Amino acid sequence: MKAVPTSIPDVVIIEPKVFGDERGFFYESYNERRFAELTGQVGAAPRFVQDNHSKSAKNVLRGLHYQIRQAQGKLVRVTAGEVFDVAVDIRRSSPTFGRWVGVVLSAANKRQLWIPAGFAHGFVVTSDGAEFLYKTTDYWAPEHERCIIWNDPAIGIEWPIDAAPVMSDKDRLGKLLTEAEVFP
Repeated sequence: MKAVPTSIPDVVIIEPKVFGDERGFFYESYNERRFAELTGQVGAAPRFVQDNHSKSAKNVLRGLHYQIRQAQGKLVRVTAGEVFDVAVDIRRSSPTFGRWVGVVLSAANKRQLWIPAGFAHGFVVTSDGAEFLYKTTDYWAPEHERCIIWNDPAIGIEWPIDAAPVMSDKDRLGKLLTEAEVFP
């Protein structure tokens, strides 16, 4: 595995070493010790407590989600299809507050993205469909779940879509960053 830095230092792309031949491929998708080294958390690697798996059709946009309490760090990857994955820094005291990072994650590139607690997260499916896996550092707590609107002009995410996204009511009703409850 190797780490690829992003424009927000706390958000890290993880690229696994893939072994492939005519039979298929093999790669280690998670190794606690190596993950801690790659994300600069040696001796304090996050403990993952929940795995989630979603399946979505083309143009489905999920997010920008976060939990204001029981904040979740997320290690995410795609096992079928392709998505454009986004992390937005919503830590008010951070020098990168309000900035975003976008990464293409796909079954083909096998990349993963580490999104620490304190970030809002979302993605849009750019292939005909996609299956998305999340490892989270805390449990889902719907009473603490919050959503920032996907197209907040103050954030300015450049979503690679050419049609109206398909979203849940919850996502359609997300708040602007200036109105949202954020982290100190």
